[in-house]
Amino acid sequence: MKNYYNHKIDLKKITIKNTSRDKLVPSLEAIEYRGYEVEQFQDGRKVVITKPGGKSVYGRPKKEDFLVFVYTPKDNGLWQITHKQIFQDIEEKLSESKTKTVELINMLERTYNGEEPTDFIDDINSLTFKNGESVELLLKVYKWIWGQEDVNYPNGEGRDMSWNPIKALRDQ
Repeated sequence: MKNYYNHKIDLKKITIKNTSRDKLVPSLEAIEYRGYEVEQFQDGRKVVITKPGGKSVYGRPKKEDFLVFVYTPKDNGLWQITHKQIFQDIEEKLSESKTKTVELINMLERTYNGEEPTDFIDDINSLTFKNGESVELLLKVYKWIWGQEDVNYPNGEGRDMSWNPIKALRDQ
């Protein structure tokens, strides 16, 4: 049997009766997203992941893939943050302070190497910038994005594709 997976799934029963297209589509679009809250930020936002993520490599679905979002509960906002957005944020910080940005990149390296960001939260909280996202957000989001990359690219190349340009910023 093709495309058959053996995996636990958290189900929520819903019922939508078949009807005309113009009535069915709004009902389908109203189905709630499902995900997991995996991190909390001091500003009230959260990191949530949804699984499966829908990634396909060479036409084959990556069944363990997931998506990473920054969720804002007050307006139900889901921001699917990207490598490019994080890199641009770090570049903006670099123009503000090379010294502080090197500290940030060193903290990213700690996260890249497997250290839990909450284990050095005092260091994180002591590093602030006028521009961009908080250091806490960048570290906790990358923890999960790098995990996602490890699932999709088990030889480490996914994690390295985003880490190497960041490391190069520090080393310039």
